[in-house]
Amino acid sequence: MKRLLYSLILVALAGCSGTPKEPTYVKHLAFPEGATLDEKVDMAACLVPSAPQLAWQQMELTAFLHFGINTFTDREWGDGSEDPALFNPTGLDADQWVRTLKAAGFKMVILTAKHHDGFCLWPTKTTRHSVASSPWKQGKGDVVREVRDACERHGMKFGVYLSPWDRNADCYGDSPAYNRFFIEQLTELLTNYGQVHEVWFDGANGEGPNGKKQVYDWDAFYRTIRDLQPDAVTAIMGDDVRWVGNEKGLGRETEWSATVLTPGGYARAGENNARLGISNMAPDLGSRAMLEKATELFWYPSEVDVSIRPGWFYHATEDAKVKSLKHLTDIYFQSVGYNSVLLLNIPPDRRGRIHAADSTRLQELACYLDRTFADDRVVGGDKPWRAAGGNERVYKLKPGSRINVVLLQEDIARGQRVDSFVVEARTAEGWQTIGEGKTVGYKRLLRVPDIEASALRIRLTQTRREANISRVGAFYAEPVAEQTMVAEWNDLPRDTWKVVGTSPLVVDLGRNVALSAFTYAPLNAEARPDMAFRYRFAVSDDGTAWREIIANGEFSNIVNNPLPQTVAFTGEVSGRYVRLEATSPEGSVARIVPEELGVTLVRPES
Repeated sequence: MKRLLYSLILVALAGCSGTPKEPTYVKHLAFPEGATLDEKVDMAACLVPSAPQLAWQQMELTAFLHFGINTFTDREWGDGSEDPALFNPTGLDADQWVRTLKAAGFKMVILTAKHHDGFCLWPTKTTRHSVASSPWKQGKGDVVREVRDACERHGMKFGVYLSPWDRNADCYGDSPAYNRFFIEQLTELLTNYGQVHEVWFDGANGEGPNGKKQVYDWDAFYRTIRDLQPDAVTAIMGDDVRWVGNEKGLGRETEWSATVLTPGGYARAGENNARLGISNMAPDLGSRAMLEKATELFWYPSEVDVSIRPGWFYHATEDAKVKSLKHLTDIYFQSVGYNSVLLLNIPPDRRGRIHAADSTRLQELACYLDRTFADDRVVGGDKPWRAAGGNERVYKLKPGSRINVVLLQEDIARGQRVDSFVVEARTAEGWQTIGEGKTVGYKRLLRVPDIEASALRIRLTQTRREANISRVGAFYAEPVAEQTMVAEWNDLPRDTWKVVGTSPLVVDLGRNVALSAFTYAPLNAEARPDMAFRYRFAVSDDGTAWREIIANGEFSNIVNNPLPQTVAFTGEVSGRYVRLEATSPEGSVARIVPEELGVTLVRPES
């Protein structure tokens, strides 16, 4: 019966002309019970983005601005007990932020209006834990307003990050009360600052001041956004934009925007995704094999978020650790070039300005991308091509073309339909295959071996219905040398150490030394279930009598961003032995190896 209904729909859509008109499913479709794989593939071809989703994808480059109380405490995650008096930028210049980002090619700015510490960058009526209680502008300042106005002046889109997790709010954990509190904050941001183009929620859900966890009312949050900012996309825990699954700037080479992953804010997400055995990190979110098992499909495109520095907030110790040009270009090709939008974080410093180290690197990246994509060697590559699997088209190249990048784009307003493709180049020796892949989507950039060619041949080996190729291009990207980064988070050679204990990790440094900090650096920058999260750090002169320096520390966001975290002491700490005792993100005993520990001397040795 279901299959008969599906056939009748297609007949009705054919109309008087007898030519079937393609159905359209905006943002979501549910497969009829008992639908075959062929029927599911046919329907999947007709899933399209909403208008806000399409406009979002076309931006390609968006910027995060992590700025707040953490900027002044030198932390990544605050605990909500911070004194608002610490927030006092000496020369905040939102115009400089937006000018810098626009010149680098970014199309939107997303500001951390409130992070997990609960400190609000606008004078909210909901709490005193905000800029209104700070000395900045005598408590009359509003960072959200300044950034929003700067975006307006420079023609940039504007978005807000509002952390659902609030470690300062007393009502957090009293779910109905906190949900009302959060909606009031959300309402202020979406009512008082003009058009908001993206609302960014992460899924953090730790304990509040009372030790309780919160049950978020995502449906109510979504309704608030739809009522107040209907053209805004909702990201990560929203149902418009999907987190790629890591904070390293790495997208999937095979990236489906038409995905079987149910958005995390939906009540059925846990059951649906568990049944399919998938999460945000799964390598396959939309192949035919996944469609065969799925009951519904979502237009849920990928956003790749990463920071230009090791941390998300500004730390002076990271001024020399800004990602290299090669690293950033690799990120670009593996995000924008993998059918995703790149959300790059550039954290303003304590002055309230983007540091010269960051702005210089952004200028270098913009110049490199401009040079690379200024000269498209394909002749007539923007002529639309509608083709089914098995079809091919030859594109002439300009005389004397040397290329190492091939661009493919689909008209995603009509769906994502390419299942697989092959790229061939005509050289002096004849046709040779230089690249192949599965998905295309909005934009696919293939880095291929340097080659001199007179033509390209694109063959679509499998499609869903007929694919709509909107552009084919070819370019030459100059090689970028990698800058070697020296690990500068350990001042004492480990060959002088002696490991006294492993659980907790106890190390004899060989002699009494004066320390200013220690560093925890997860091995190979990989997250492990038994990695350290909450910790205690102590020192000793003899390995018997211990002085606890940090009793309740936290390596914030270490699971998502497993890079070295340096913890500075409030004063000079002396000792011969150090002890690092930690629990994992799940609360079990963490396993720390000596190679993951570093110490910083007050007076580094030459």
